[in-house]
Order: sequence, then structure tokens, then C-alpha cells
Amino acid sequence: MKQIDRHQLAVLAASAAASPRLRANYNLHPELADPIQRLAIAMEPGTYVRPHRHPHTWELLFPLQGRFLVLHFDEAGVVIDRAILGEESAILETPAGTWHAVLSLDVGGVIFEVKHGPYMPIAPEDYTTWSPAEGEAGVAELMRWYATAQIGDRYLGVAA
Repeated sequence: MKQIDRHQLAVLAASAAASPRLRANYNLHPELADPIQRLAIAMEPGTYVRPHRHPHTWELLFPLQGRFLVLHFDEAGVVIDRAILGEESAILETPAGTWHAVLSLDVGGVIFEVKHGPYMPIAPEDYTTWSPAEGEAGVAELMRWYATAQIGDRYLGVAA
């Protein structure tokens, strides 16, 4: 039997807090080639999830503890959907090819993700052109914007 208990959640959250990226994951799938990826991801506030898409798969998110803001964008970078998992939403599915980003709102937050495998790193063309890469200038500003962005809003850093 595979399970994630409260102790595992606490260990995972502590690992994320100690990580430079403020993230840690625990895979239930046995290998990266598995056709269905199933993992718990601890995400501390301050971890950066750059807007991206997965052309080959939908992505299902479920909050195990804490709250997470999920934004969907159109091609121009306009927010088309917004939900707070763990507060107003219990489960969220992002369709294949949809631009999206996640913001952790709570210390100790852990989200569960399910999507088609095998694992594939995000290709450069599957990151938005209007967002900074991890470690670049502007990341903190974009994350502050995530927190207040509403449907119809467009990030000011997006070229007109």
C-alpha cells in the first residue's frame, strides 16, 4: 500500500523549507518513465513557479495542506481563470496546453499533482516569453502580481 501520512507531509514540508528553491517532492510513481505521474509537492511561499504549459497532458492538482493560488493565462498573458485551492476549490484540472502558474500561500503547504508521464522537463518554448526565468530580475515582482491578479488582468511586464 502506498500512502502519504501526516508525518510524511511534515517531513516533506521541512525539506521544502530547507531547500534553496523552497520546494520538495515525494513521488508515488515508481520511476520517471511511469505513464501516470503522481507526486506530492511541498511548496513554501516564495517558491517561483514560472508560467508554463504542458502540451502533452492535463494536470490535476489537489491541496493536501495549505492553500495555493492557481492562475491560467491566454496567449497574451491575460488571466483567464483564477482559483484558490484549499479554500474555494478542492481539486483543479488544467487542460493540456494551458498556460498556468501556482503560488503557495501558506507555510507548510503541500499540493498533490497527477498528470500523464513519462516525466519531461519543461521545454524552453513551453515557458511564457513575458515572464522572467528562475533567478532573473523581476521574479519577486511577478510573484507579488500573482497574489492580486484577477481575471482580465495582464502583467505589466508583458509587452503590448
